[in-house]
Amino acid sequence: MHEGSDSLRRRILTSVERLPADQLPRLADYLTLLEAAVSRDTPRPLPKSDSVRVSAAAPDWPHAPLHRVSNHGTFIVTGSTLHKQPLFRGREALELLHDSLLKLAKQHGWTLEAWAVFPNHYHFVAHGGEAASKLDDFLTHVHADTARDLNEAQSKPGRQVWFNFWETGLTYEKSYLARLAYVHQNPVRHGLVPVANQYRWCSAAWFERTATAAQVKTIYGFKIDRVKVRDDYEVAIEDVAAG
Repeated sequence: MHEGSDSLRRRILTSVERLPADQLPRLADYLTLLEAAVSRDTPRPLPKSDSVRVSAAAPDWPHAPLHRVSNHGTFIVTGSTLHKQPLFRGREALELLHDSLLKLAKQHGWTLEAWAVFPNHYHFVAHGGEAASKLDDFLTHVHADTARDLNEAQSKPGRQVWFNFWETGLTYEKSYLARLAYVHQNPVRHGLVPVANQYRWCSAAWFERTATAAQVKTIYGFKIDRVKVRDDYEVAIEDVAAG
């Protein structure tokens, strides 16, 4: 017979009270992972706001953060335009890239947990599900579609838009969580906004609205100054604000 909820709650609280002080941070980490598992099973839609506009062309926003390393592959990915040119300059071009990334990620079975899109590059952290396409196939599709649509919009037929992408597999929890923080906060690193959730084409505002308070505190608590990510790009505010 299962223990009653009140009795179980009292037993857990008693055990927590008896823990040595130096064990409490470890318990907090476990509770954060537990909350992540609960939130994964309770999808919550992204509310509309002035900071983040959900485009009608991209209805496939992730529902809630997973915060776990997937057995099928978890990667941080950086993609670069040719010669780091700000080809996705201005609101319409950034929305094209942003919306295409989200839509095609779902189509190819990749779950995005953090992303940031800029005029000359992008970063994201994602999990590949059991039925996910190969990462190369997913990104080839993203690059092909966005290059075609951008060139059509700008009357630049045949122009090469993308140079390459680089991926790093993530297998350690702390490394993974630190890179989530890095990608969420990337617009601040590039000097585009004082607070990441003010940048329209990254995941920070979505993350803060769909994650629990404990998840947000944990992820944002990671120091990112020593995180090694390919990110030698200059991003001008005027390239983001154009259009």
